[in-house]
Amino acid sequence: MPAAYPAQWESDVVLADGGTVHIRPIRPEDDDALLALYQRMSADSIYLRFFSPVSAPSARQLERLTSVDYDETLALVAELGDDIVAVARYDRLNDPTRAEVAFTVQDDQQGRGLGTLMLEHLAGIARQQGITRFVASTLPQNRKMLEVFRNAGFEVDRQFAEGVVELAFPIAPTAASRAAQDQREHQAEARSMARLLAPRSIAVIGASRQPNTIGHELFRNLIAGGFNGPVYPVHPTAASIASVRAWPSVLAIPDDIDVAIITVPAPHVLDVVRECAQKRVNGLVIITAGFAETGAEGRAAERQVAEIARRHGMRLVGPNCMGVVNTDRAVRMNGTFAPFTPRPGRVAFSSQSGALGIELLAQASAIGLGVSSFVSVGNKADVSSNDLMQHWEDDPGTDVILLYLESFGNPRKFARLARRISRTKPIVAVKSGRSRAGTRAASSHTAALATPDVAVDALFRQAGVIRVDTMEQLFDTAQVLVNQPLPPGRRVAIVSNGGGPGILAADACEGAGLEVPELAAATQVALRKFVSPDASVGNPVDLVASASAEVYERAVRTVLADPGIDALVVIFVPPLVTRADEVAAAINAGAADAGDKPVVACFLGRQGLATEAGDAVDHGRRIPSYAFPESAAAALARAAAHAEWLRRPAGSVPAIGGIDVERARTLVTDALRGHPDGLWLDPDVAMELCSCFGIPNARLERAGTADDAAAVAAKLGFPVALKAASGAIVHKSDVGAVTLGLTSPDAVREAFRAMAARLGDAMGGAVVQTMVEPGVETIVGITHDPSFGPLVLFGMGGTAAELLRDTALRIVPITDVDAHEVVRSLKTSPMLMGYRGAPAVDVAALEDVVLRVGRLADAIPEIAEMDCNPVIASPRGAAVVDARIRLVPPTESPLQGLRRMRAI
Repeated sequence: MPAAYPAQWESDVVLADGGTVHIRPIRPEDDDALLALYQRMSADSIYLRFFSPVSAPSARQLERLTSVDYDETLALVAELGDDIVAVARYDRLNDPTRAEVAFTVQDDQQGRGLGTLMLEHLAGIARQQGITRFVASTLPQNRKMLEVFRNAGFEVDRQFAEGVVELAFPIAPTAASRAAQDQREHQAEARSMARLLAPRSIAVIGASRQPNTIGHELFRNLIAGGFNGPVYPVHPTAASIASVRAWPSVLAIPDDIDVAIITVPAPHVLDVVRECAQKRVNGLVIITAGFAETGAEGRAAERQVAEIARRHGMRLVGPNCMGVVNTDRAVRMNGTFAPFTPRPGRVAFSSQSGALGIELLAQASAIGLGVSSFVSVGNKADVSSNDLMQHWEDDPGTDVILLYLESFGNPRKFARLARRISRTKPIVAVKSGRSRAGTRAASSHTAALATPDVAVDALFRQAGVIRVDTMEQLFDTAQVLVNQPLPPGRRVAIVSNGGGPGILAADACEGAGLEVPELAAATQVALRKFVSPDASVGNPVDLVASASAEVYERAVRTVLADPGIDALVVIFVPPLVTRADEVAAAINAGAADAGDKPVVACFLGRQGLATEAGDAVDHGRRIPSYAFPESAAAALARAAAHAEWLRRPAGSVPAIGGIDVERARTLVTDALRGHPDGLWLDPDVAMELCSCFGIPNARLERAGTADDAAAVAAKLGFPVALKAASGAIVHKSDVGAVTLGLTSPDAVREAFRAMAARLGDAMGGAVVQTMVEPGVETIVGITHDPSFGPLVLFGMGGTAAELLRDTALRIVPITDVDAHEVVRSLKTSPMLMGYRGAPAVDVAALEDVVLRVGRLADAIPEIAEMDCNPVIASPRGAAVVDARIRLVPPTESPLQGLRRMRAI
């Protein structure tokens, strides 16, 4: 039983219609608010809850309802503003694994998904308390409550007896319940973003009469952009702004307000937010700076603003942002202070940096890249890229998603969403902070190898996110993805009117992992019929400087018809004899029948689209043009890599036998008892934990004396290894804490005594271990990143693991595809496949080890670091020879896996 009020069970949640409420455990002082809830409810709702037309609860009944022990009895309440609008309760039955549940939802809050959300949270907490099954009784006419149980995804058993429907269901998560929960989360968060990005009315609070101020320019942009709805300027004294009537406060506006854009000075923001809550505004965009970016005081003020917004059902963009844009003709919202109108298009863009935002929009427009919507998330007090991706996934006006990220709010959720969304809409991201300065000090091999930026790479790779290093690369890549199909392969043809640029392009292509094969003989013959006798037609194709627009058109069409080519780069160096606009039109005409082959251009020194008016291209495609061939090649290579990711199987987390999670949990709990700061497990205990998850390892036993060690060795069989038993020794070989290949009892005794002399009391006794068949030394490990959670590392192992740094990282859960790829992704992976006559190892056994370690990482969050190093892979299998595991008390939220908003 929790000793006190369990604040860790509190959370903000998004409802089905996009609004928010706060869920928390009930408290004794909630009696008045609970009474008010019942007094607001209709007689029908009271009857359906209590099965009789009762009046308001008595004081004694209220005391019973609000006095719970958070174990045998628990009630959760949902707060909207200052009101309790829903209650969910369980009471444990005589069978301690079963509990009866009941729900109460205020009439005007029904249909918002509140009952289902509270059932999810009640079940999540009940599972922690050892409850495995819920039962409920409801009247058959209570269709809404029956729908709550049906839609939750649990396997519900229904019985009808004496006019009552009796329901019973296990509350362990199932594939169906998780899928249903994910779908509800997606719909709710997408809807919450739609309320912000497609409002019917906007108030600009802090609109100014003074030109060249943020409040003035933002208000004018909304009006000039033709926002399809009323815009209300709010100013404490002005009668009008830009010839539009002004209002002294948002409360004075007689109509409903969907979104308030706030530009008042930071000290006044909190009062304005309170007024918006009273006005029941749906969403806020806070442009004002002066919050978390300024220090502790600013962070506290920002937290208070976000808490008020969430408690009153409002989502919040910012603060410290430059605004939002939606170019949809049905909305036409330019809620920024940019000195230009963003170009409409099919790219959705989120920027965490407010300072970069306006310049990024300007650059996108300059190169012909239009946006469907743009959100400057600023300090991310509430809305983050995760929320926006949920909306953009379903947005018919968005084809590509661009992200500028400085930090992750919830990286694991980002990975889950991006892995799904990337299969239908490419996601391109710039993640700042690549420097090694962010690498934390670490003691194990795995932690030292798993730097924060490596973790970001792993996340993006698994999720299919296209990572770029610069904003220029972001836009370069977006131009290909928006305007051209993904290449079916990596074979690229190059057509140019200069030999030098063609060679540069070929080098750049091959450097980026593309292939530049020789064109088919038939293609070369066809080219020879119309190109200059001085031209080269192998690949790159050099049309020479005198090539006309007509030659370009025929060359493009001919090369694209080659079945051995997947993509085309066309380069034009402006000579005196041929006009660039004529060549641009010729390239477009020649590419009209390109099919699934992308075409990119390089007009040296120019960037944008390979046509003077991209909308005039009659075959529906725009051809992006780059200033230099290296940029074109790099963008095309990223598109090809993404196409390959899409072609690979999605993968799944396979069912694995031989896992005993309960035994492992007992072992971990026992080990942490008396160690509030955590500890390194002794080698024999670490191996036992590995065995709980079926991870194969070399047999070992502990020995306290030299004679004990000799006896254990004789029992295990020679040869054996002798190792110090203390878990505190991190790198045994560095301090002489391991001796290998001992072949007799006397050799074991001598090795024990010598080790004891070297290490003294730090030795902690010894373990004796069987020697395994020689093979390739690898490392499989776990590190627990504070942002990303558990990460699994695979690489070449032994004492040179950190020197080689040839590793691959994956974020849990690990799928079969992840395991297959990770063991083949190293530069040294050929050593596993039979290099230079050596026998191939059992790669399937290595994959199994990676999967099992991934399952261990997912199931035991107390593991802070783990090294299985080496894992020796041989033709007959793979075995862990040494395991180092550091445990710490769990720090993850007990509501992990439930639908809840990021903690403020």
